[in-house]
Amino acid sequence: MSKKAYPLRINADVLAAMQRWADDELRSVNAQIEYVLREALVQQGRVKLIQRVVTEIQTPETERDGDNGTAIE
Repeated sequence: MSKKAYPLRINADVLAAMQRWADDELRSVNAQIEYVLREALVQQGRVKLIQRVVTEIQTPETERDGDNGTAIE
């Protein structure tokens, strides 16, 4: 994925909040802004998420058959 530099004018309070959030997530402010923008675009259906890490653990009761969506017994 190529990156393009873009100058951003941002409110100082918003930037400070993004910095705190980025620190909590162990990201740079730039990476945090990109993450938030990407998530908003996906949520609004503007872009499709290409890859997402699945972190849910399925129990046998919740596993589904991939072909027809029925529960595996």
